[in-house]
Amino acid sequence: MADSRPADEAGTVAHPRPAGEAGTVAHPRPAGEARQIEPDAPQYNATLVARTDETASLAYFTIRLDGEPVAFEAGQYMTIGVLVGGRMVQRPYSVASSPRTAAQGYELYLRLVEGGQFTPLMWDLPIGHRMRLIGPKGKFTLQPEDDRTHVFISSGTGNAPFVSMIRTMIIDGVPRRALFLNGVSYQDELGYRALVEGWQGSGAFPVSYIPTVSRVADPRNAGWTGRTGRVEAILEDVCREFELTPDNAIAYLCGNPDMILNADATFQELGFAEESVRKELYWPKGKEPKLAAAEGIDPTVNDDE
Repeated sequence: MADSRPADEAGTVAHPRPAGEAGTVAHPRPAGEARQIEPDAPQYNATLVARTDETASLAYFTIRLDGEPVAFEAGQYMTIGVLVGGRMVQRPYSVASSPRTAAQGYELYLRLVEGGQFTPLMWDLPIGHRMRLIGPKGKFTLQPEDDRTHVFISSGTGNAPFVSMIRTMIIDGVPRRALFLNGVSYQDELGYRALVEGWQGSGAFPVSYIPTVSRVADPRNAGWTGRTGRVEAILEDVCREFELTPDNAIAYLCGNPDMILNADATFQELGFAEESVRKELYWPKGKEPKLAAAEGIDPTVNDDE
C-alpha cells in the first residue's frame, strides 16, 4: 500500500518528484460535495503534510506521525482515517516511501473514486489537517538475500510497494536486478513513471521499466508508442524477451484481483513454483473475500471501491 508526514507543513515534502515528474496543482472538489471532517479528535495522531497531484484523480499524499515514526518493512501498508459525523472513516494503503525515511512521513499513492466513502475525503483535506495513522501490517515484503531477477507487476496504484522496495534497496546499497511492469488504462495514469525511468536511465538502480496501456484507441493515449494491453497479457512476451525462468526470477504481484489471478495462472503455466509468485491484492467492492483466501492472497482495500 503507500507513505506519510508531520504536523508542521513547512518544507515537509518527503520525496520531491524528479525532473519531468512535476504534478499538477490540487484539484478542489465542487462546492457542496464535502462531508464535514472533524478538524481534530483524540484518535488523531498524525498530520497531512504534503500532496502532489499526478492527475485530477491520482495523487501522492504524505502523512507524518506526531511522535517517533513507526518502523515498517518495504511492502507493508498503513491505515489512514479521518473522523466524519462521529465515525472514523479509514482505509489501508501501501507505503511508497522507504522505511528509512519514516521520520519524514509515509507517502501514499491514492486514486480518487467518485462516490467512494474515503478518497473524496482525502481530496477535500487541506495540508496541515490532522488525521489518524495506524499500522503497519502485511507480509508482502522482499525475501532476504534473494539474487534472482525481481519481476514487479502492478495494475494502477499497485506499484506503490515496489517503489518503497526500490527506494529502500537504493538507500541500503543492496540492489537487485528488477523489471517494473505497470498496467493502466491511460498513459497519464502511469504514477512514478519519471522516478522509475530516472533510476533506469541514470543507472541508480538496475531496473527495466515496462509500462503498458490498455485503452489504446482512446484519445488520451494519442501518441503512445509503448506496449499495449493489460499488464498480465504481456507477461509471457516479457518473460521470453528477458529470458526469465523459474530458476532465475521471482514475481511480485500487486493490484486488482483479476490481474493477480490471471498473472498467477500465467506464471504457473511457465513452471513457477507457488512460493516464487508473491501476491498483494487491492480489494474492490463486489469480490468475495473467500476468493482471495482460496488463492492464498492477502486482501487489502486500496482503491476505495
